[in-house]
Order: sequence, then structure tokens, then C-alpha cells
Amino acid sequence: MRLRLVPKETSFDFFNRSRLWLGISAFLMGLAFVSFFLQGLNYGIDFRGGTTIRTVAEQPIDVGAYRDAISPLNLGDVSIVEIQDPQFAANENVASVTIGAQEGEEAADSTVVQDVIAALQTIDPTARVQAVESIGPAISAELVRTAAIAVLLAIFAVLVYIWLRFEWQFALGAVAALVHDVVLTIGIFSELQIQFDLPIIAALLTIVGYSLNDTVVVFDRVRENLRKYKKKELKDVLNISINETLSRTVMTSVTTLLALISLYVLGGDVIRGFVFAMIWGVIVGTYSSVFVASAILLALGVKRDWSKPDNNAGNQFANVDA
Repeated sequence: MRLRLVPKETSFDFFNRSRLWLGISAFLMGLAFVSFFLQGLNYGIDFRGGTTIRTVAEQPIDVGAYRDAISPLNLGDVSIVEIQDPQFAANENVASVTIGAQEGEEAADSTVVQDVIAALQTIDPTARVQAVESIGPAISAELVRTAAIAVLLAIFAVLVYIWLRFEWQFALGAVAALVHDVVLTIGIFSELQIQFDLPIIAALLTIVGYSLNDTVVVFDRVRENLRKYKKKELKDVLNISINETLSRTVMTSVTTLLALISLYVLGGDVIRGFVFAMIWGVIVGTYSSVFVASAILLALGVKRDWSKPDNNAGNQFANVDA
């Protein structure tokens, strides 16, 4: 017996309250913008600048003990990560201690570096400095610009791709869903003041790809059914298409979430922000594929030109459980 999270055949009306869903999405996006402009983002060291101290010790790294030893120095935002590499010798235990830029300073001075290593030597006398690297405000500002450009280019590439593969109405629906997902993800990071750094940008780009994949599967089935049901209204065709791909959509999202939740619980602090962004992105990406992209497509309408042959058949496996 095959596992199914939804029945094989469903007949839900996803557009009975389409204006309500779009209204909720618009309201949440408005809250995200308000939070962003009032609170801003809690930028990590990647975007604010700071100093990374690479230490090496003979004893195994205890991140918690390192953090407790450095806390009395009141250095503000401090990130501690154990670095593992097969090339390290058995007695080489390397850690990366990153200190956020202090107020009025571009990077930590030599005194701060000495204080950090002295604090670490209280729990491990063999600890010593291996390297010191600093990120100044100019580099941080460049990283912010580059990250924003990367996200905008990804969304623009999606617009062009969907436009060429389908029609402009499909493209606008897909891009609206992607903008919805990105804005809500940035908004929740602003509202909860979770640290926002370069891994979160990677998560945003991954969310764009995940949401696009889900949307394209639905749109493929819509295009196929538009030719199959030539006399049906667009709303009915959209409902049929989403119901036919619903099992696949739910199964893919749930299995992805199971892996992400496991990483969030067991993966540690280093990747927790990235995984949280992915969990949120999968949820809103699945929602937007059904209630945003398709609703925008319904509002714009589709020109049903049957004079051209169907050179691009839909995905006949879209309703198969992943």
C-alpha cells in the first residue's frame, strides 16, 4: 500500500476565496515592509564587518566552553565555529572566532585579539592564534550590494524563462509568487531579529529555485489542461490542474520539511539560521504556488490560441508522488 498524504483524486475549489488569500498575502507583505523599514535586519558580521581570529589547540574544541570564556570580555556579537579538515594533524584542533565590528572601529585591535586568546588559554593552555582576518565597512557594503543584485537577477531570470516557456501571464504569476516568498522571508527575519548573513542569501536563492519548481509543475499541467478542456472556464481548468498535482506538491513539501526540521534540531547553531529560512521558504513557497501564482494567472487570464500545434506537452508525471 502506497503512502498518500492526500487522496489520489481531489476536487478542492482553490479559488472560492482567492481574493481572501491574496489579501492575506498582501497584508503579510505590508507587515514585512513595515518591519524592515522600522526595525531593519539584524545583520551578521558578513554585512557589518568584524574580525575573524583563527585559533589552533591540542585539546578538542568545546564551542560552549569557548563561548563562556569569551563572554566576560563583552565583545558583542561573537560567532565560534569549529573547523574540521582531513589535512589537519591529530593534535590540530582549529576554531574560528568571529567578532563583530565594535562601535567606532573597523576591526578589533591587537589588544582585543590578545584578550581573546588569553581567555581561551584559561580553558586550554595550548590555544594560540593561527591567523587574523578583518572585514571592513567597504567590503561589507559591497557584500550587501552583491547579495541584493544576486536575488534580483535570479528573479529576473525566472521572469524571462517562464515568459519564453509559457506566456507573459504565467511569467508575471510566477514572479509575483517569488517576490512574495522573498519578501515574507526577509520580513520574518526582520520581525524576529534573527541574524541575517551570507548563508541566508544562499537560502533565499534556494527558496527561489524551490518555489519556481513547484510553480512550473502546476503551470505545466495548466497548459496541458487548457488544450484538453477547451470549453471549460479558466477557473475550472486551474482547479483541475492544482488538484491533479496536489499529491505531488504535498509529498515533496512534507519530505523536504522532514529533512530540514531534522537539520534544525540536530544541526547546531552554525546552520540554524539557514535551515530556518529554508523551512519558512518551503512553507510559503508551497502556499504561493497554489494561492498566489495561480490566482494572479486567473486574474490576468490566458489567451487560448489553438491554431498552433502543441510542441510542449505538459508533464504527465506531475501527479506522481515524489
